[in-house]
Amino acid sequence: MQEFDYVIVGGGSAGSVLAGRLSEDAAVSVCLLESGGKGDSWVVKAPIGCVAMMPTTINNYAFETAPQPGLNGRRGYQPRGRALGGSSAINAMVYIRGHQVDYDHWEALGNRGWSYADMLPYFKRSEHNSTHGGHYHGKGGPLHVGELQTDNPFHHLYLKAARQAGYPINDDFNGAVQEGIGIYQVTQKDGERWSAARGFLHPHMGVRSNLTVETGASVQRVLFEGRRAIGVEAVQGGGLRTIRARREVIVSAGAFGSPQLLMLSGVGPGAHLQQQGVRVLHDLPGVGQNLQDHPDFVFAYYAKSLDLLGFSPSGLLRGGGNLLRYARSRRGMFGTNFAEGGGFLRTDEALAAPDIQLHFVVAIVDDHARKLHARHGYSCHVCLLRPASRGSVTLRSLDAADAPLIDPNFFGAQEDVEAMVKGFRMTRKLMDAPALAAVRHRELYTQGVETDEQIRAILRQRTDTVYHPVGTCKMGSDGMAVVDDKLRVHGLQGLRVVDASIMPTLVGGNTNAPTIAIAEKAVDLIREA
Repeated sequence: MQEFDYVIVGGGSAGSVLAGRLSEDAAVSVCLLESGGKGDSWVVKAPIGCVAMMPTTINNYAFETAPQPGLNGRRGYQPRGRALGGSSAINAMVYIRGHQVDYDHWEALGNRGWSYADMLPYFKRSEHNSTHGGHYHGKGGPLHVGELQTDNPFHHLYLKAARQAGYPINDDFNGAVQEGIGIYQVTQKDGERWSAARGFLHPHMGVRSNLTVETGASVQRVLFEGRRAIGVEAVQGGGLRTIRARREVIVSAGAFGSPQLLMLSGVGPGAHLQQQGVRVLHDLPGVGQNLQDHPDFVFAYYAKSLDLLGFSPSGLLRGGGNLLRYARSRRGMFGTNFAEGGGFLRTDEALAAPDIQLHFVVAIVDDHARKLHARHGYSCHVCLLRPASRGSVTLRSLDAADAPLIDPNFFGAQEDVEAMVKGFRMTRKLMDAPALAAVRHRELYTQGVETDEQIRAILRQRTDTVYHPVGTCKMGSDGMAVVDDKLRVHGLQGLRVVDASIMPTLVGGNTNAPTIAIAEKAVDLIREA
């Protein structure tokens, strides 16, 4: 048995921030428990390494969903990071905060202190932006954000196509205006991945005596005395350990792991827990409900350009030169995040904010890169930013090592399908612009798909996640809320949830930067207590 002031479950993006920030105070002791490894290998640091991790179990839970009726009964793929840094150790490193209206909506739902004006200082506190400054950006934060160092000339074709399609160009999606097409900023420094762990945690491990970081530690349940959380049980090295928390247990296991751990600990929907054989400590019906994710469709094309990644004799020869260049200067293709460009568009001019997001990929993406093509090419994702569909996370068994049952309920709401039909057409307009059309050999999957009915059919056949699950321990005060606006679990003491699961609604963009900002704010909330 060991005892600390704070015990943090999960060393992902939120957990890394919490442990790094809370341990700045030498008067408090912090223990971080992570089931995966250290997240500091070369495959993590080299951005191109994400192509090896995303479709495999390298640093990746590689979950699957329940069969999705809205996707013709298919099971979806749900990669989640399993290492210090969590999904920031395996993702495409795109730095996007979401739209101002997202956070203002959170506050309008009754969550005081969560408006965009309240959250902007936390985004800035975490950020060190090598390009942008001023009102919207930070300097000196632990998270390095900057431009890609791939020097890929294909960017010019993508931006030229955007102009030809009549879409505005935007060089800062996190500034005053989100709408437009551009090249993404990424969480990299000098051409290397800069995960949340690398920024907030790794520099302090073995340096701060009040910070204990345990990897390979799988937490089984939260321990309670009455209704107060007093520690956790974890399996490590084949043995069961008890780690006590004098002040708080903070659950940061992600949109799937956090509700699973709460339910295994007896906190969740009473009827479901009883059905699974879990003794109910606290009947909290919202745990595991309200799952939201961005449904995503991918256009793909064979193309005649060695500036695109692919498998060919010429490409392999050029790849050798690129490897040497990256080793010497950290520039070139091996610094790619694959999703190098993208943008935000409105399918209806009356909307207050863009409702679709694009990710332009300098390679062929087929089934999350699990199907490879012996050709060069490019792809473009289009996802719906604020879907009406809601899903759930429930227990599969009483074994914490078993993945929970994940049901995003993609296209459960017909209005999501209709919005994606519009998004499909807007994306194809960009893909068919002369600058891109001139370099492609063949359109995969979507050739001849023209009518709305044909588009609906291909959407149901090929849509899946773009890796942004949130909402399963939502913040609020209604009957389905799990935490209050200070992220404390309703009806219990000494227990908070801090990660993407607390988002009451999805943000309009990638979720890694918002998760880091949530954790930065949580540090202040914890210190105030």
